[in-house]
Amino acid sequence: MTTETARIRRLVARGKRFDKVFVILGLMSLMVGVLTLAVLLAGLVHDGAARLDWDFFTRFPSRRAGNAGILSAIVGSTLVMLITALTAIPLGVAAGVYLEEYARRNWLTEIIEINVNNLAGVPSIIYGLLALGLFVYALDFGQSILSAGLTLALLILPVIIVATREAIRAIPSSIREGACALGATRWQMVRDHIIPYSTGGILTGVIIGLARAIGETAPIITIGALTFIAFLPDPPLGAEFPFVSFEWLKSPFTVMPIQMFNWMSRPQAAFQVNAAAAGVVLVVMTLVMNGAAIWLRMRYRKRIKW
Repeated sequence: MTTETARIRRLVARGKRFDKVFVILGLMSLMVGVLTLAVLLAGLVHDGAARLDWDFFTRFPSRRAGNAGILSAIVGSTLVMLITALTAIPLGVAAGVYLEEYARRNWLTEIIEINVNNLAGVPSIIYGLLALGLFVYALDFGQSILSAGLTLALLILPVIIVATREAIRAIPSSIREGACALGATRWQMVRDHIIPYSTGGILTGVIIGLARAIGETAPIITIGALTFIAFLPDPPLGAEFPFVSFEWLKSPFTVMPIQMFNWMSRPQAAFQVNAAAAGVVLVVMTLVMNGAAIWLRMRYRKRIKW
């Protein structure tokens, strides 16, 4: 009995040592990413802080570095991401729910699932070429905000679908069985139980997808984003009936990554400072967007607990 007790104690002690080693390795891995991001952000802030003033946010790009601003780029990024979110999130969530809750398990469903998973790893330039032929030429949307938003929506759609399916799979089957036992239809079960309980995981996929989309450059260049633009799209609201205009969807555009690319390609050091300042703004936009999604996720989780 004593020998057996000693053996168990040795096993427990060895398991605790493995736990400590794993914690240390995990913390070191985390710090590598955090410190790398911190160094990059510190470098951007150090290089671009001098240009982060009100004029930088309210002026259009200029051939003179001291007079250049990011107004058209920040408005373009905001409008493009609006179209991307309004398109990709409903379609991605609906597709994920259908594949997981409604689709029959047959060879066609398996082919669709394999292709969705593969599309998540396709290079972004391929989506740009697809959008150039489909949105710009075939559907005649032109080199517009609408084409850019739909292109980035296609880019992140597989990510949202996969995240939605994984979030739904994590829900215990007892939730479904309980809803069905109380007489709920499949749609009532999905609407009142499956989607609310999986919202946290779905929003995680949305965060990852939108964070990737806002920094993409290759597909936007492919469909014809401008590198220099000194005007804003038409306003969505007007003073005359019907007071709502969609002409801004057809407007030419530029986005923050394109503006940064343009400035980085110039030899003057002052444009490099502008690019660093724009990089700080782009990181802040990404953090704000992700922070809003995280807040929504935590809010839904608290609501479910109560």
